[in-house]
Amino acid sequence: MNYTEKLQNVTVLGAAGKMGSGILLLTAIEMADLSLKPENKGKLFVLNAMDTSSEALKGLMKYLKTQVMKAAEKKVIALRQVYHHRADLIDNSEIIEQYVEDVLFIVRPTTNIEAAYESTVIFEAIKEDPALKIKIFSQINEHNKKAPWFCTNTSSIPINELDRKADLNGRVLGVHFYNPPAVQKLVEIIKTDSTDPELVEFALTLAKNLRKTVVPSYDFAGFIGNGHFMRDALHGINEAVKLTDNFTFSEAVYMINKITQDFLIRPMGIFQLIDYVGIDVCQYIMSVMNPYLPNEDLHSDLLDQMLEFGVRGGQNSDGSQKDGFLKYEKGRPVGIYDIHKKGYVSVSEIQPKCDELLGMLPASYQPWKAVVGNRNKEEVFKTYFNELKTIKSMGAEIARNYAKRSKEIGLKLVSEKVAFNENDVNTVLLTGFFHAYGPINDYL
Repeated sequence: MNYTEKLQNVTVLGAAGKMGSGILLLTAIEMADLSLKPENKGKLFVLNAMDTSSEALKGLMKYLKTQVMKAAEKKVIALRQVYHHRADLIDNSEIIEQYVEDVLFIVRPTTNIEAAYESTVIFEAIKEDPALKIKIFSQINEHNKKAPWFCTNTSSIPINELDRKADLNGRVLGVHFYNPPAVQKLVEIIKTDSTDPELVEFALTLAKNLRKTVVPSYDFAGFIGNGHFMRDALHGINEAVKLTDNFTFSEAVYMINKITQDFLIRPMGIFQLIDYVGIDVCQYIMSVMNPYLPNEDLHSDLLDQMLEFGVRGGQNSDGSQKDGFLKYEKGRPVGIYDIHKKGYVSVSEIQPKCDELLGMLPASYQPWKAVVGNRNKEEVFKTYFNELKTIKSMGAEIARNYAKRSKEIGLKLVSEKVAFNENDVNTVLLTGFFHAYGPINDYL
């Protein structure tokens, strides 16, 4: 089967979830675009949107309609050419409406896994649970006589383990989209020694058509993205715990979060990022990775404690941020959790004291928003970090050590053959985490 034939019958598992919905949207548009080509006239394209909740699938279809309409509006000129033979479609609004109809026609919402038994490609975006993924893969593989390809969105589970335990004989590939898939440009591609080369070629073609930036990773738990992020997060957590010897818990979290956002010029502080991903998700990913790391302990007692208190982070169904280490109002942090009071302390109560203790930022400081798109940002960072080297303050010292640790983590990913090279590590952090500079640099 060629690329188009493989995409004639596809299933997305976990389609109504945060990651699955984005993968479904991208796949639906790609399949619709293929179906509208003259050479594919008359061919049936089916995209099964499989999830366990009928109610969630209803919301998914509303989301799809809205997003496809936005996509159509952006490419209406190209769509005019696609529908040039349709004399009945005159106005842009009519063309857009027809395209939305054509895309949604392909999608079949379902709660029945049996729908996947006829698919040639399975995209999986279910819970990050090895046993559950293996069970579902095995079930589909047993009943599907078409020897389907499995593209798993796992961010931490070794692909070889899924392949071996589900008896897929090389028909599984790690295709790790970043959140949210419809917006994020990065896709990590993870193959094993036994992965079908045609599956790899298919995934690379799909990623190219979706205009994604592809970074390959060796098949090691956590891959590049979580390989760096989980260790970086654990370092931040441990630095905050150290500060609690002399400061309150809330003050410690505030200071490390400020250092990682402002002093290191990142889009958000490390505790805000943990909240965004979800405290429970971070804890679980660490637990999945840890058995594969014999020389280090990727575990945090603090994350366990926060979950015991019922503080989880993550997002609400409307995309708004749930409270975690930080309390949020309209997306902005307004409070810091206190594990002793089991409640939130207002940022305004601790900010003046903490900011004074951390000390001033270098004179050349520019916030992330101002520098991330700067064509001369390399010179900006050289100047900034040269100044940071000379400042003798608590904030500057912790920031320097944090940056050095971040670089150390990146270099370790290369030396231990998780990443192919240093550039791939930097690309993942630049593209997948929106950092303004890669962790492997010579600034300090």
